[in-house]
Amino acid sequence: MISLTTAESALKDAYLNAVCNQLNTNANPLLAKIKQSSADVYGKNIIKMAPIGLNGGVGAGDETEKLPAAKSNRYAQFKTTLKNLYGQIAISDKAIRASSSSAGAFVDLLNAEMEGLLTASKFNLGRMLYGDGTGALGTVSADPTGKVVTFNSVKNFAEGMCIDFGGEEVFRIVSVDITNKTITVDNAVTGVATGAIAYVQGSKDHEITGLGAIFGSTDTLYGLTRADNLWLTPYISTKSTEISDELLQTAVDYLAENSASEIDIITCGSGVRRAYMQYLSCYRRNIDVMNLAGGYKAVSFNGIPVVADRFVEDGTLYMLDSSKFTLHQLCDWEWIEGENGNILHQKAGYPTYTATLVKYADLICDQPNGQAKFTNISTTVTNPFAS
Repeated sequence: MISLTTAESALKDAYLNAVCNQLNTNANPLLAKIKQSSADVYGKNIIKMAPIGLNGGVGAGDETEKLPAAKSNRYAQFKTTLKNLYGQIAISDKAIRASSSSAGAFVDLLNAEMEGLLTASKFNLGRMLYGDGTGALGTVSADPTGKVVTFNSVKNFAEGMCIDFGGEEVFRIVSVDITNKTITVDNAVTGVATGAIAYVQGSKDHEITGLGAIFGSTDTLYGLTRADNLWLTPYISTKSTEISDELLQTAVDYLAENSASEIDIITCGSGVRRAYMQYLSCYRRNIDVMNLAGGYKAVSFNGIPVVADRFVEDGTLYMLDSSKFTLHQLCDWEWIEGENGNILHQKAGYPTYTATLVKYADLICDQPNGQAKFTNISTTVTNPFAS
C-alpha cells in the first residue's frame, strides 16, 4: 500500500542523490567545472581569505649578508551572505490515493514531479551563474498591453516560470515569443511601465553572485572596493571584432602573463560559437569536438573547450580559469524537514502536499583579474579566400 511514508522514503533515499548529481554536474557545463566546498562558511556568511600577489620573503644576496626579510602572504577578506536556493514539488492528495494500489503508477507520479523540478532548477541555476545577483530577467521595453509584455530580451524566460516586477503580485508565463521578444502571462499586467524589471518570484537581490556581478560595474565586490583593489577588476574588451584563434590566444597569453591565470573554459553565445566554427571552416581547419563532464560536447580551441550557453549575452564571450571559482555551500541539496523528520507537508487549506529542496550557497571568484570578457563579437567572419 502506497502512503505518504512511502513517498517520503522514496524522495529521501531513491531520489536525493540523483537530484544532487544532476544539479551539480548536469545543470550547466561551466557549473560542472566549478568546485564546491563547505569551507569558509561561518553561520549565514561566507568569509574567505583570498591571497594577493606573491610572498615577499624572497631575495638574493651574498653568503655572509643578511637573509631576505621574511614576509607573510598578503590576503584580502571576502565576505558575502549565503544565498537561499529553493526548489519545490507539489503532489495532490488525490494523486497519491489514486496510485496507492499501484507501485508503477506511484513511481511514474514521482518521476514526473522530480523531472519537472530538475528541469526548472537546471534552467535557473544556469541563468543565475551568468546573472549579477539581482535576479533580473529582463527589462520591459514597451508599456504592457493586457497580458502581453515586451522585453529587451526574452532568453531568461521560459513557459511556466512565475515572475514578479519587484512587487507582491506574481504572474505565471503562458508563452514566450522569441521573435517579437514578448511574453504572455496568466493575468493582465497593471501598474508596470517601460523600464520595469522582471524577476523570478520573490528572488530580487537574493540570487548567487554570478558572472554578471564579477564583470559588473559596481563599486564593490565581496565587500571590497574595486578602486582600492584593482585585482578585483577582470579584463573586459568592448571593441567590435571578429573571432579568431589570434584573438583567443592573445587573451590567453595576456591573462597568463599578467595574472598567472590558466584559461580552461570559454563560454559564449551560440552565434559566437557558430562564427568560430565558420572561421575554422574558412581556413580549412578540422573542428575538434571535446567531451566534457556532465555529457556535454564542445568545440576545442588548443584543448580549451568553447561552450555555447543560452544565458550568455549575444555577441559575448567569456574566457575563464574555473580553478579560481568555488561554490561555497552550507550543505549540498537537502530536503527541508519538519519536527518529525517529515519532508512532505500539507499546504494549509489545500489538499496538496509539498516538498522543498534547499541549498545555501554563493559563488566566489578568488581572482577576478584572471578572467576575461569580450563583447561586440561579430556572429559572422570574413572569408579571406572568397572571390
